[in-house]
Amino acid sequence: MALFTLQVSLPDRPGSLGMLASAIGSAGADIRGVQVLKSEGGTGYDEITVAVPGTDPTDLVEILNSIGGVEVLSIEPAAN
Repeated sequence: MALFTLQVSLPDRPGSLGMLASAIGSAGADIRGVQVLKSEGGTGYDEITVAVPGTDPTDLVEILNSIGGVEVLSIEPAAN
């Protein structure tokens, strides 16, 4: 598994982070860390470190971007 750090925006309301976590799990990825960066204008910004199967996070990014109100702002390989 390869580690990646994603910066995401999502609706700032109860259940949004849980929905995102469920989508990450259904994509076969494992959350290794979460940091809430800020909240403004009804949008939350989080940094999530995930372990993805193989080395290509494209499928995970597509799944997350398909969730209403969620946008993957950046993704970078994380230090092991």
